[in-house]
Amino acid sequence: MRQPGTRPMAAALYMLAGMVVIGFVDNFVSQLARHISVWQFLFLRMVCSLPLLVFGAWIGVGELRAKSWPKVAARGFLLAGGMVFYFGALAFVTLGEALAGLFTAPIFVLLITVAFLRQSIGMWRVLAVGIGFAGVLMVLQPGGAGFSQAMLLPVCGAVLYALGNIVTRLWCAEESTLVMLAMTFVMQGMIGLLAMAGLGFAGTEAAAGAEGFLTRGWVWPPDGEIWPYMAAQVLGSFVGVFCLIRAYQIGEASYVTVFEYSIMVFGPGFAFLLFGQTLGALQLFGIGLVVLAGVIIALRSR
Repeated sequence: MRQPGTRPMAAALYMLAGMVVIGFVDNFVSQLARHISVWQFLFLRMVCSLPLLVFGAWIGVGELRAKSWPKVAARGFLLAGGMVFYFGALAFVTLGEALAGLFTAPIFVLLITVAFLRQSIGMWRVLAVGIGFAGVLMVLQPGGAGFSQAMLLPVCGAVLYALGNIVTRLWCAEESTLVMLAMTFVMQGMIGLLAMAGLGFAGTEAAAGAEGFLTRGWVWPPDGEIWPYMAAQVLGSFVGVFCLIRAYQIGEASYVTVFEYSIMVFGPGFAFLLFGQTLGALQLFGIGLVVLAGVIIALRSR
């Protein structure tokens, strides 16, 4: 049943637009991985995003003041950590595999709320957990020839992403969406800066190409080829996440979440068109099961 004040059609269009943009620009992370590290990418993305965030506050999109900075910072750290695992995986696995791992987050939200928040769930959501788990196994195919430990990175990110979503509801329900977005970018940048300090700002010659995405330090001057990809990532992430936030502001969460799974079509679709990335039939079926599990959880969580 439609809630008063919601705009379901507009919310769906906002979400679909956001997923198209994010599904497109996330493909460029694999290209950035050939030249810089995930840590430098996160730091540069933070620096480039700050003017956009300030501009957003200036035109009235939101405010950059938090009611509780410690709670907003804790949420930002969890979501930033989840994104580090996700982006780090994109140098080694296809975008479809990474998205399938990250979008197990609703399953982990359910398991965490049952185990620690003592909330009860019904048969449908228990079934969804089983369906989602089966889907993940089909995508990752542990023990198979195509399996690599890098495939587990986005699943680890999903755990942190799930914790961030739970904290958002418990601690940050009244916070500005803009300040939460800004803190996530800042936390990502700070994680990147600390990692580079540990690895060495001069970088390392031992890991060339995409293989060094996680172990490379600061590379300066970076290859000029990265800047178009970086600009697309920064602008696309800002626009995409803005559309996502706007969709949740004007639409019922359980309804909007269903459209968020459209990225499982747009992301791999753009990956195929741009770089020829493909998935096996079993993996595609597994992605379908992950999407089905998320939709069941969203609809039964009303």
